[in-house]
Amino acid sequence: MKNIKDVIGIGLGPYNLGLAALLDNVPEFEAAFFDESPEFAWHPGMLIEEMDLQVPFLADLVTFADPTNRFSYLNFLHERNRLYQFYFFKKFEVPRNEYNDYLRWAIQKLDNLHFQSRVVDILDHQEAEVPYYELIVEDIGNGTRTSHHARHVVMGTGSKPSVPKPLEGMPAGDIVHTSRYLAEKDNLLGAECITVVGSGQSAAEVFLDLLKEQDRIGCHLALFTRSPGLFQLEQAKLGQEFFSPDYVDYFHALDFEERAETLGMLDKLRKGIDPDTLTEIYNTLYQKSHGGREIPVTIQPLTEIKDITKNQDGYQLTCHQWQQDKTFSFNTDKVVLATGYKPAIPDWFHDRLADKIEWEDDKRFKVTRDYRLAFKRNRPNQFFTLTNLEHSHGAGATNLGLSVQRNVHIINRIAGRQVYSNQRDTIFQQFTMDE
Repeated sequence: MKNIKDVIGIGLGPYNLGLAALLDNVPEFEAAFFDESPEFAWHPGMLIEEMDLQVPFLADLVTFADPTNRFSYLNFLHERNRLYQFYFFKKFEVPRNEYNDYLRWAIQKLDNLHFQSRVVDILDHQEAEVPYYELIVEDIGNGTRTSHHARHVVMGTGSKPSVPKPLEGMPAGDIVHTSRYLAEKDNLLGAECITVVGSGQSAAEVFLDLLKEQDRIGCHLALFTRSPGLFQLEQAKLGQEFFSPDYVDYFHALDFEERAETLGMLDKLRKGIDPDTLTEIYNTLYQKSHGGREIPVTIQPLTEIKDITKNQDGYQLTCHQWQQDKTFSFNTDKVVLATGYKPAIPDWFHDRLADKIEWEDDKRFKVTRDYRLAFKRNRPNQFFTLTNLEHSHGAGATNLGLSVQRNVHIINRIAGRQVYSNQRDTIFQQFTMDE
């Protein structure tokens, strides 16, 4: 008889790591998790000093399901003898570097996490006497492949950098996505002109970090963004209730077209910049400009990068100010792309599962409220996804504050009982009137 685990997770970011931490308290479940990375690193390219998460520390791996769990952020601080320091720190948000330390601390306490292990294929044995999924896992180090069997699968393959087509294939040391910013920073600082492209939090953080270095390195610093401006993230308390299980219930029940339209209406909740970051940028610019000094800085919204060409001195960007329909050229040595991410869907997913599941359009698969792929034929063995969920579960799909609630859904579903409480009626407003 094959050793069939209850669940296998593919990918080890905060979402699947949280699932592993919560399952650690459920002894009847046998689980394993595989990730192709050599070791865990959470957004290493953006672990800029003094930058915080945009969510409170309560959005850790476990607290919303079980505040007494040993994997809580507070227990991490307690074990590291930093609880009093955090208390006197008096901030609800977690420093980003320390959040990465916290995740690595949790990983050290779990023995069913396997790095340097890439899932290269999945076979769907639904016709077997005991149905199961077979995952083919390749050891990145030596290339050997092994088979692993599971009743259920959770795909948490995350996202990959999104690069505008005109900028694809350019030298990686010159055209740098923010996912590699810190690794390339020393190389960037040797340039006479650095251009940041983007309008979100990552763009603002990189621009601010370079702005602090500007006097030392003497470069021109530019920021272009296609959006109408650099706007702050909506942080009003009632607005934050859109990142609640109650709102996800409402959003998921909408038709696909209504969900797509609603996502655009919620951009201020999910794509803005932290007000403190914008304030620090402005204050830094103000300090640099005292006495009427001109500072070598260009900040221009409403502008899209249409093309890039290599020239003798660096690169020429073809830019389009779309509101005035004006095209102009801008010369730069280096470009930092804060152009976001797109879902990382493995090739085997399309090869093995695409014809068996329901799709809402050509790129977005149908997902149930409890994060199962919607198969055309019902099956007892579920395939859950933590990736590519904005169209089905709304703005909170990538919000750490809802990741624990997502894992509660998954655990309760595969257990067939309530292992963790799935809380509702958690907010003060409502989104529909009961008949």
